[in-house]
Amino acid sequence: MLISVIIPHLNQEHYLEVGLRALHSQRGVSSEVEIIVVDNGSARPPKAVCSGWPRVRLISEPTPGPGPARNRGIREARGDILAFIDADCRADPGWLAAIQTALANGETRIIGGDVRVGYERPGRPTFLEPYESIYSYRNSEHIAEGFSGTGNLATLPSVVAEIGPFAGIDVAEDRDWGLRARAAGYTIRYVPEMIVFHPARKTFAELTRKWDRHIAHDYQRIRLRPRGTLRWLTRAVGVAGSPLFELRTILLSPRVSGPRERILALLCLTAIRLYRGARMIGVLLQGDAKRFSGEWNRV
Repeated sequence: MLISVIIPHLNQEHYLEVGLRALHSQRGVSSEVEIIVVDNGSARPPKAVCSGWPRVRLISEPTPGPGPARNRGIREARGDILAFIDADCRADPGWLAAIQTALANGETRIIGGDVRVGYERPGRPTFLEPYESIYSYRNSEHIAEGFSGTGNLATLPSVVAEIGPFAGIDVAEDRDWGLRARAAGYTIRYVPEMIVFHPARKTFAELTRKWDRHIAHDYQRIRLRPRGTLRWLTRAVGVAGSPLFELRTILLSPRVSGPRERILALLCLTAIRLYRGARMIGVLLQGDAKRFSGEWNRV
């Protein structure tokens, strides 16, 4: 059996080096592994990084967006299993073994795993890290809703052939693909042992850019529904006022520890929820959603 690991890349050489090191340190996997890095228009393609590791192929996809990059990787892949991870993610040592085991029974066809925030300096959290540990990358919840983040997803080539390719840059391609799979009768199974670590964003501006993209995608979807404007405005007000209802979550979350991390999480949550509410109203008034939906890379 061969597992094809597909990694879209855009200007993230340092993270890619860390990620490739983790993929070459996997334990307990008996399958052969090929790694396909799909560069999506970097200022400097990561040739030096990729050439330093065995079983790594570097190819290029000029169409912007992680969806087209993954589609190119799928076309190049030779594996019996397709495993997707992002260039800035670090796989847990048991990641590939968990994928191999979960897809071995012949009944499970699509799986997603746990995405955790990796602290840059354990014990000395930044302003954003505790918040992101609790509120970002909650892949188990996404899977319950019918889709998995494509930074930790695995499936079979036959499933992709039936469901079709990932969408382009104007939509949230992970949600779109997962919901199409669900409509076709597939269930995405959550595999908690399938763990990847994602770095927290380094600046508040990076976090707001992420939400700009999500808000733009959601607005284009909701505005077409009956009473879409009223629904959107109601949601914006609810988001801005929601930190008051999150105290229990922050106090009890096992993803952070100690009073300092919990206080930082609350402060960051309040700031970003106020921003989101204001931005949602701004998109409604200005109609500028498309301006934000084309920026897939967070760096």
